[in-house]
Parts: sequence; structure tokens; C-alpha cells
Amino acid sequence: MIQGVNGLDVHILEAGYDSPGRPLALLLHGFPDLAYGWRHLIPILADAGYHVVAPDQRGFGRTTGWGDGYDAPLAPFSLLNLTRDALGLVSALGYRRTAMLVGHDLGSPVAAYCALARPDVFPSVVLMSAPFPGPPAFPFNIAYSEASPDQPNTDSQKLAAALAALDPPRMYYQHYLSTSGANEDMWHPPQGLHAFLRAFFYVKSADWPGNKPHPLQARTATEFSKMPTYYVMDLGKTMPETVAAFEPSVAEIQACKWLTEPELGVYTQEYYRTGFQGALQAYRVLSDPELNAELRLFSGKTIDVPSLFIGGKSDWGTYAAPGALDAMRTKATTGMSGVELIDGAGHWIQQEQPARLGTMLLAFAREVGATDPTGR
Repeated sequence: MIQGVNGLDVHILEAGYDSPGRPLALLLHGFPDLAYGWRHLIPILADAGYHVVAPDQRGFGRTTGWGDGYDAPLAPFSLLNLTRDALGLVSALGYRRTAMLVGHDLGSPVAAYCALARPDVFPSVVLMSAPFPGPPAFPFNIAYSEASPDQPNTDSQKLAAALAALDPPRMYYQHYLSTSGANEDMWHPPQGLHAFLRAFFYVKSADWPGNKPHPLQARTATEFSKMPTYYVMDLGKTMPETVAAFEPSVAEIQACKWLTEPELGVYTQEYYRTGFQGALQAYRVLSDPELNAELRLFSGKTIDVPSLFIGGKSDWGTYAAPGALDAMRTKATTGMSGVELIDGAGHWIQQEQPARLGTMLLAFAREVGATDPTGR
């Protein structure tokens, strides 16, 4: 436990701490993950010479100091405050900069804003599973045009209405996760928390043969409806009801070496204790234009430090935001070395294929010269 980090007491998992002077590798997890999700990768990076630190992010696990009610203030869960969490943790650990920064899923935009806002502290970044399309921008060159005045972003509301109008009606999973009932639905599901989490991890992995992701042509309801129902849900169904249809067999569970039953038990125990609301607050922030207005401070700014995107070949997350992957490559970054898609991995890359991921991360670190242990 690291006390007093931007108002939090942060729970971390770490390795390589027993050798002073090692460069820092900071790993930021997503939803519904924990620091524990990096358990297979942490020893690989530590064996390569890093001090590896994986925190339970604000709202998750054993980190405390955040409000867990649906009516709790959402501002502490804004992307910039999560960025401050990461910055404060680096400082609390006695480092001036990271040698490796990796963000997965919801951790990806946090890592992106770390690199965008403080390239002096985060001199390289690896984004996983969620492409970063760049910060929201102010309208350009409208002073003497007939362009309509700046309006709050209603894109999400329009998409929700269009999905609901489909036959059968659908709902984007991020909209569902923002609803007041989502926490209770997932915390106390009919099939039990352990079975729900097993099905959720399974269906988003390469183990489920139905994952055949591909780019979507536009942010329209018709295009979104091509995604599996765990991404674009049947309207009126809960997430536990949705993933129950994909529950793996006993044989498939026994064959799953990347998430054994005892390992899944850690997730079950932690989420049984905390519920999901803290973890869900970030989705509510993402859908609130007012809470994202502060991101326009970085309007037009690019990530200029060396960057890399890694996805799983069986992960829809790479394409869930149409156009984001291309925007990341062509507009949001100036030093992106590439987009790597790992075969045999779905959404949970660091669990499904940790050795391949470790090889890629260490190769990238060598490429950008990030292994010099002078960051302490």
C-alpha cells in the first residue's frame, strides 16, 4: 500500500524492487481487471531488469479513497485525475520518470494522457486494446464562417437512439455500464459472480471461436450491430444475461491455462467485496461531455513520445470505436512505431499471451532506448 497518492491509498503489485536503481515499468489495467491481471507479465519484465509496478486503479480492488456510490461525485474519476493518480504514484515511488508505461483497455486512455500531458515523466507509451484517437478538439477557423456554434457532444445519445430503433433493438455496452442498475446486475447475477466473470473473460478472449473482429466503416447503428452482443447488447438484457449464452463448458474451463479457477477466484473475491460501481464510474465520465470538457486543454496536441499499439487478433476492442485506429496512427501520434496484433489473444493480452507481449514490450524499450536506469 502506497499512502497519500492524489487522495488515494494505492494498492500495488510489484517485482524487482529489491534491486535499487532499476528503471520503472508502470502497468495500468482496465475493466473489469485488477493489478492482478498483469501477474504473468510482471516477472517477465522484472527478470529483464525492471522495477515493475502495477496499481489497482482508482475505483478498483484494494486501492481506497474513492466514493463507491452511484451518486458519488464523478469528477475524481475524470481522465485527467486518473492521469494525476499515475503521476503521483511515480513520484511517490521515488522516480522522476518511467522507462516503460503500458495501459490496457481503460488504462490505455490514461496512459495516453500521461504521455500527452507529461512527456518529461512518461517518455514512451504502449497502448493496448483501446486505440487513442486524440483529445477532443475545439472547432477550427469558424470566426468568419457560417458554421454552427459549438454544441455539447450529442453523438452518444444519437447512437443510443439509433441502436434502440434497430430490429431487434440493441444497446452499446458502454451505455449499459453507465446505467444505475449495472453494478447490482453484475455484483449479484443469477448465475453467481464467479460464473458471470468466467463467461465474461471467456467470451472476450481468443478461446471463444466466435471472435472474428474487423474494422467498422462508420459510427452508425448498422455497423455497430455487426459486433457480438457482449459489445452491442440486446436492449433490455443485462450483461450477466448476455454473457450467460456464451458460458464455457467444463472442459473449456479446465483447458484455460491463462485464467485458472483459483486465479479467477481472486477476481471473484475482490469484486464480491467491492462491487463494480467504482470501476464503472469511468464509463459514466466518458459519456458526460461536461466532465470531458477539460480534455480540450490539449486540443490539437499530439503524443510526440515514442509509442506503440498492441491488440489481440481476436479482440473487437481494436475496432469498437470506428476510425480510432487510423486517427491514432495518422493524427494523434507523431512517433508511433507500429500497430501489433498478437495471434492467439483476445482482449486479455497480458493474460492470454504474456510471453509474446513481453517480447514486444522489451523490443520496443530497446528501440527507444528506455532501458537506461537513470530515471531514479
